[in-house]
Amino acid sequence: MAFTAKDITTLREQTGAGMLDCKNALTECDGDMNKAADWLREKGISKAAKKASRIAAEGSVFLYNHMNGKIGVMLELNCETDFVAKNPEFQQLGHDLCLHIAANAPKYVSKDEVDETELLKEREILRAQVINEGKPEAMADKIVDGKISKYYKDVCLLEQEFVKDPDKTIAQLINDAVVKIGEKISVRRFVRYVMGEGLEKRNDNLAEEVDKQING
Repeated sequence: MAFTAKDITTLREQTGAGMLDCKNALTECDGDMNKAADWLREKGISKAAKKASRIAAEGSVFLYNHMNGKIGVMLELNCETDFVAKNPEFQQLGHDLCLHIAANAPKYVSKDEVDETELLKEREILRAQVINEGKPEAMADKIVDGKISKYYKDVCLLEQEFVKDPDKTIAQLINDAVVKIGEKISVRRFVRYVMGEGLEKRNDNLAEEVDKQING
């Protein structure tokens, strides 16, 4: 499939990659724009990996509220220099990550943060479910591994599909920004608040206490 200079420009605008990289991607993918974008993303991940060992001690703390203050997010996003911390693209990334956290409610940044006891408990529950469904025990562990991968996507920010573009994960979103900006970028920590979270349980307990007092 042939491609034109306009196709190269369009791909560059979509991905933020250099003109030569876009031309090479379209050449490798026979002019297919979607495949070329994936090709660049894979290449970008490779580039980002080279920066992973660098120290990212600068950055910004982002604050975001959603649904008229019903949900709030605080996020620390790190980079290597104060100059990049003030970059509009870095600021936009922080905003997008906060929006995603508000919408998808991850519990951890990455797989490494998942509590080992919680993970073992989850594996036990999933294995029991698989066996109860009639699956052979010999296959149970393999099936559970697949379910654990889905569990990671449910609870780990970097594993989740980006709410504004489900074709890429949050890890890929950050890697794309690393390639475009040219510095290591990492999420250090975040907190998600929900208005009234935990109060319902206390209200229920209070109702039980009142009922006990009334009915003896």
